[in-house]
Amino acid sequence: MTVKEIAELIGGKVEGDGSTAIRGASGIKEAEPGDITFLANLRYQPLLKETRATAVIVSPEVSVPEGKIVIRHDAPSLSFAKIMEHLGPRPVTYKPGVHKTAIIGDNVQLGKNVSIQPYVVIEDGAVIGDNTVLGAGVFIGRETKLGLDNFIYPKVVIRERITIGDRCIIHSGAVIGSDGFGYATVQGMHHKIPQIGTVIIEDDVEIGANVTIDRARFDKTWIKKGTKIDNLVQIAHNVIVSENSIICAQTGISGSTVIGKNVVLAGQSGVTGHITIGDNAVVGGQAGVTKSVPSGQTVSGYPAAPHNEAKRIQALVHRLPKLYEKVAELENKLKKE
Repeated sequence: MTVKEIAELIGGKVEGDGSTAIRGASGIKEAEPGDITFLANLRYQPLLKETRATAVIVSPEVSVPEGKIVIRHDAPSLSFAKIMEHLGPRPVTYKPGVHKTAIIGDNVQLGKNVSIQPYVVIEDGAVIGDNTVLGAGVFIGRETKLGLDNFIYPKVVIRERITIGDRCIIHSGAVIGSDGFGYATVQGMHHKIPQIGTVIIEDDVEIGANVTIDRARFDKTWIKKGTKIDNLVQIAHNVIVSENSIICAQTGISGSTVIGKNVVLAGQSGVTGHITIGDNAVVGGQAGVTKSVPSGQTVSGYPAAPHNEAKRIQALVHRLPKLYEKVAELENKLKKE
């Protein structure tokens, strides 16, 4: 493809020689001559001078070194992803049909063009929607319902009476609908509380590898449409995650917490139970959230506080050794007097 053809594909504007041929796509640091790359974060703008890429996709406000071929687009990262679909290897596809080693229970409903790979187990009364792919070793529990166009990677467990919407992607090792962590302690003994609720996953949700989403004690644990969940995330019983939120790796959310719309929970953040994180809030990496967060606020640190306040506290903590030395010096002076 030429630079001009790529620009037409993504709806961008060429600056430079549009007839230049592009053979591949790569990251801005790794790119070689013949590659196209992208710059989405202005923090990395100095890399434009260093990259060996033949062409770069940039946003309209980026200053570009003289002689560099660029395609300007409002969404460089998304545009680059579209290009990768054309220049990268073709995705693996699966033919419709049921593999002979699969075990299908009674009264199971399979939609059109469903692909059931080796050693899948589908228990009684389950419903699998049209064009859904179940990878090798997937387990689908009794009366669980999957919608249309889902892709379930190998070794996923979706337990009984769970509902999955349309166009969801669930990666290997995820467990949906495991029992919530609930016990009543009487005279030093921990007695299990039955977890009789369910999990609802709405449309266009992606769930990373080894994520665990517990079923509710009563009612439902609810992941709403468009939410994206990274690997190794724990979501406890009765949690509600609202539309289009982002939950990064190794985050843990305790029971009955409500996460608002468009919330970002950065990596290794921890959220206590029975609180609310408002719409468009951001929780920084490794933050420990112990109380509700208002809509639109960014918090960090432990216990989590407004980001600017948390940065000031952290700066003061780093000054404690010097403060200790100063106090010791003053004490010595007072003793001599």
